[in-house]
Amino acid sequence: MWARRGTRPRAPRDRRYAWAYLFGAVCPERAVGAALVLPYVNTGATGRHLAEIARHVTPGAHAVVVLDGAGWHASGELAVPENLTLLPLPRYSPELNPVENVWEYLRQNKLSHRVWEGYDAIVATCCEAWNWLVATPDRLASITRREWARAVSN
Repeated sequence: MWARRGTRPRAPRDRRYAWAYLFGAVCPERAVGAALVLPYVNTGATGRHLAEIARHVTPGAHAVVVLDGAGWHASGELAVPENLTLLPLPRYSPELNPVENVWEYLRQNKLSHRVWEGYDAIVATCCEAWNWLVATPDRLASITRREWARAVSN
């Protein structure tokens, strides 16, 4: 925090703990996204997110979902919809996952330096931030598009 030397500025803080998890996926080519806000992260939550992604895939198309190395992404119990293929990334390589730029962008613009009244306010803020981002397809595409990751049809 910036402040004048010798002053003690107030900064909001909260010792309560509540959080929500924003699951999101983006198709850079179509500049669309699919997201859920859930109270937990596990195999079941990931399965729900994959089902939500599958609902947004163009009918007759097939999508590749890039995943980091989280344990619940590789669980044998994970239900993967037929129109999705999972592509796990090498360990410690978040720079290869375009959606990581989405999280950084949302933290910088909508989700940081705030204290919320409670869980419902956190969920509402996450939903507002996601909807704000996907409402601007050009911005969404520019944040997530990678030339090396473009799918080319024969």
